[in-house]
Amino acid sequence: MTSRLRPRAEQAEGLAIVSVAVLFEAFQRSMRYLLTFALTLATLLQAAVAAAQPDPDALYRDRTNLARGQEAASIWTARLAADPRDFESAWKLARATYWLGEHDAPDARRKWLERGVEVARSATTLQPKRPEGFFWMAANMGALAESFGMRQGLRYRGPIKEALETVLALDPKYLDGSADRALGRWYHRVPGLFGGDKKKAEAHLRKSLTYDPNSTVSHFFLAETLIELGRNTEATQELQKVLDAPLNPEFTPEDREYKQKAADLLARLRKR
Repeated sequence: MTSRLRPRAEQAEGLAIVSVAVLFEAFQRSMRYLLTFALTLATLLQAAVAAAQPDPDALYRDRTNLARGQEAASIWTARLAADPRDFESAWKLARATYWLGEHDAPDARRKWLERGVEVARSATTLQPKRPEGFFWMAANMGALAESFGMRQGLRYRGPIKEALETVLALDPKYLDGSADRALGRWYHRVPGLFGGDKKKAEAHLRKSLTYDPNSTVSHFFLAETLIELGRNTEATQELQKVLDAPLNPEFTPEDREYKQKAADLLARLRKR
């Protein structure tokens, strides 16, 4: 009797094992469906939130209105918090902090620039073969070095040059030769004892003008360099080029500022 029951028991046990395996497979399949659904829903929600937000690029284009520039920075900050690997938000936030660090209330500027260095550095880690992070990291460091004393200048002197040389190695045409422009400024502003060189400044600035002959910033920086080299006639010509240059649609606020600076400096030169 016992021997006849054993096959049935073994058969039942086998059926139970198969049933458990089938149920487990069904459970796994259901979990995969649920996970896929959850990820799809999260993506749709994230897209809906992004669609409901103002366009930060449009806000940044209106950055002369500081509130709009700050709103753009807030949106990129939120996007970066939601996705720390969002390279575009990282470098665009660094670009916005550079503007705000130069134009916001004086007591807010240093925090903007330090934040810019931080997020730009993260962008260089996310995409080490792209120039954006390196350039805007150097720009924010440069603003700190020029605006907050010798200690900041000494702290960032080496990293600025290294970042700009990295941009030149990756893409010398980036932003119409902005790395050469910024290196020209670096060689102009840094004392000779620490690597500054007015001749190298002139060379880099002239190189930047091969990418954008109408760059108001390059012409203005070149004029300042030429004045220190005692070549005021050439400097006057460069300042006139700033005044005559058409506005760049992407950098109209900056162009207007440098046109005003050129007019002021040109008036002082003509009084000498």
